Amino acid sequence: MARTEDKPLDRILTGSFERRLRLTRSGLLAGTRYMAQAAGSLLAPPLEREARRRAALGEQARFLVGELGRLKGSVVKIGQMMAIYGEHFLPEEVTAALHTLEDRTTALGWSAIRRELQHELGSRRLAELEIDPVPIAAASLGQVHLARRRSDGRAICLKVQYPGVADSIDSDIDAVAGLLRFGRLAGAAPGADFSGWLEAVRGMLRREVDYRLEALTTSSYHRRLRRDPRFVVPEVIEEYSTAHVLATSFEHGFGVTSADVEALPLERRSRVGREFLDLFLREVFEWRELQTDPNFGNYRIRPASSSRGRDKLVLLDFGAVEAFPDSFIEPLREMIRGAYLGDLDRVLQGALALHFVEPHYPEEAQRSFAEVCAGVIEPLTARGSSIPPSAVGVSGAYSWRNSDLPNRVARRAAKAAFSPYFELPPREFVFLNRKLIGVYTFIAVLGAEFDGADIIERYL
Repeated sequence: MARTEDKPLDRILTGSFERRLRLTRSGLLAGTRYMAQAAGSLLAPPLEREARRRAALGEQARFLVGELGRLKGSVVKIGQMMAIYGEHFLPEEVTAALHTLEDRTTALGWSAIRRELQHELGSRRLAELEIDPVPIAAASLGQVHLARRRSDGRAICLKVQYPGVADSIDSDIDAVAGLLRFGRLAGAAPGADFSGWLEAVRGMLRREVDYRLEALTTSSYHRRLRRDPRFVVPEVIEEYSTAHVLATSFEHGFGVTSADVEALPLERRSRVGREFLDLFLREVFEWRELQTDPNFGNYRIRPASSSRGRDKLVLLDFGAVEAFPDSFIEPLREMIRGAYLGDLDRVLQGALALHFVEPHYPEEAQRSFAEVCAGVIEPLTARGSSIPPSAVGVSGAYSWRNSDLPNRVARRAAKAAFSPYFELPPREFVFLNRKLIGVYTFIAVLGAEFDGADIIERYL
């Protein structure tokens, strides 16, 4: 969740008829404008025509994203999910515009939130709490308020779902799909399964608004990590949790970009980075269940209170947890093992099992894909001649911030010959890839320096 804007909303429009009418009208208007712009470019030279087409597409996307942003609720969340996962079935101009929705976090006014709490908790339980009416965080589906239990002063976080958003998911997804289609923005990527991904988004959204499921998942992570001194997971407080309210213990800490974290010595920041990487691998290979949202707001760092203490990583928000079947994990492990050993044949065997590549692809295309995959785990292998000098930090270990790994991998991927053969990957891979990028970025922002070979070895 992000910080809130200054002026809260009185209500969030959730009536399906109103929302569908507004979105359909916007889509028709956008589609008409796009067709008019396309007609005006018919006589232009091919390069100019393509430039005009892309410019028109970007303008269309920004117009339609503006319409999504005005409606709030699950419509905004759908747009945010499509920004993250839509690169496989939406043009880049559209996903770039959709990413701007991440900054639109208007809160709902206290009177509406209090009515919802009254309805969910009842007068007696609500009277037991002293609640700050100003939210400490807000997102597209709900917001968080800090409360104190009057009987013992215990600090509690109340995550309150916006009224009506759970009931509007299906109609909102249909409306957004119609908006993108009417606006000529969907299905532009070759071989993309737009309808299939809409169903995946529908399933993700239903899980995110299922606060009882999130409570169970949070409690599961709390049990797994309660004896691990490296991590803190909030405790679910059952008496104030319902289908639309999730109550947890308040866990203090600093954001990864804060001055307090930046001031920590390199050794301590590197240790936190190592622990975050280890947790990611443990989720995937031991628990086979992954918190897939790498938003920095879901993590806090709690510095040790004394020289003998230990810095802790506070883990928040378990609304987006995905389970991975063995049929995905074992080929993935084989790919990583092959990359670690420098054995591209093993990488390819795993890739073939997961249908990232197919046996009929040209050998050059298969090898190019394997090389790109191997490059992704560069920080997790023993350092060698393939590591650029810039990736070696002042400590002599791998410098995650200076390595420029994401850009180097992207450049290699762009040059790889497999791209014409690449199809929509398994949904598990998309979730995993998103979280991996988030983990790498988090460690880079920490400015951590360490070699990850000893960590990955535990899971191979």
